[in-house]
Parts: sequence; C-alpha cells; structure tokens
Amino acid sequence: MPQIDIRQAFDSPTVLYDAGGHAVYWLGINEPTAFRTNTYLIRDGDQTILVDPGHRAFFQQVRDRVAQILPPEHVTGMILCHQDPDVAASMTDWLEINPDMKVYTSPRAQVLIRHYGRNDYAYVDVEAKPELILPSGAHLKFVPAPFLHFPGAFATYDDMARGLFTGDVFASLDVGMRLWAEDFTELRSNMRLFHTEYMASNIATRGFTRKLDGLDIDILLPQHGYLIGGENVRLAIDWLARLPCGTDLIYPDLSC
Repeated sequence: MPQIDIRQAFDSPTVLYDAGGHAVYWLGINEPTAFRTNTYLIRDGDQTILVDPGHRAFFQQVRDRVAQILPPEHVTGMILCHQDPDVAASMTDWLEINPDMKVYTSPRAQVLIRHYGRNDYAYVDVEAKPELILPSGAHLKFVPAPFLHFPGAFATYDDMARGLFTGDVFASLDVGMRLWAEDFTELRSNMRLFHTEYMASNIATRGFTRKLDGLDIDILLPQHGYLIGGENVRLAIDWLARLPCGTDLIYPDLSC
C-alpha cells in the first residue's frame, strides 16, 4: 500500500477504493493519542454510509471531511459495530442532520445506543438482515464478532472493495504518523497491546477468524490504529487465530 503521512491526510478524505460507482474513504480523526480513531465512508449511488462515525468531540472534524465529498445531509446511513462512545456517540449529531438516516447495528448494541439520547431512528438489525446490496451491486455483509470485545460486535465486509471494516478487531495502539502498517513485527506488538486486555478469549478470536474463511480480503480497516493491507492481512488473521487473550491470561489454569 502507498504510505501516507496522516498529518497531511487530515486535510482531506483519503480514497481507499473507487471503481464501478463504489467508493470507500478514510476520514480519520485528528487526535494525538495512541487510541487514534478511524472513521470511514462508503459512497455508492444514492447510498452514503458512515462506518463507526465516532465520538461527539470529533463530530465537526468528520462532518467537514464528509462535506468535501458530498453535502452531509445526503448521508443515508451509519454502521455502528458496537455501542462504545468512540464508535457511536456522534450518532445523535448525524441524526440531527438527517433524521431519516438508517442505523445498522446489532440487537445488543441497539439496546444501549438509545442511551445517547435518541430512539426515534430507522434501526436495521444486522443479524436479521446480514447483507445490504448497494446500487452498484456491491454487497455489504455483516459478520458477527461476538465478545470481540462486546457480545453484539460485528464486522462489515465490502465485497467490491474487498475490505473488512473490523471495529476493535485488529486495532493497534501507536502514536506513529503512518496510515498503513508496514513491518508485521511492529504491527503485531501494537495489536497485542490492545487485544490481550480487550478481547475475551482465544475461543472468541479463533471463532471469528473461521467466519472469515471464503472472504477475499485485501484490506483490514480497524477502528483504531494502522490500516492493514498486502501480506499483513493474512499474517494478522493467522496471528489473531492463535492469540491468547482476556480470560486465557486471567485464568490460565482454566484455559482449554
């Protein structure tokens, strides 16, 4: 993947894919922290969908990036992979812009996101409707990721861009200024900082990687840290399948 200094990328949306009437953008959030948050946008015909729009504190930054692509009120939906504030809190701001915006999330997350102050929105249950077909013919497939790190967490696979929006899975902690991961040894170390404490167990990580079998994935797009492409995709998936984490480390004598 061509390397990008994110200090420059904050000035405008970064195109990750654009072909066949289907485009994916990295919007990013300019926060000087190891928990740097990634926000994405999918644009396809008359459908424009935010992926994990982020915390309210960064709403204006994300809105400004969206406005460089299209009027923000034309955003038609948002995918919330789970209910944490760094993922979902700005949903209320986006609903102020377009009250008809659809909210794609899991039933367990739906119970909790209402506590951000809105319950008058068009909720789409990604477990009951696990696939969304866009005008270009691209499919968004919602892949359950239970207990990574929330019971109702899920990832979203874009079959045209061959990208997997993974939420907290494959997140890495680093204050570097590169957009894409390069050296896998470094990436593995930075992912470990996050996963060993936040992910439930190896049963959960291994079960999720099995759900990825048969998906043609070119890029992994986590909510924190580096974007992952090239040979690092397979290396990251294999690493996750073998990772001891969470209760494996807290109760090692009880691990299978």
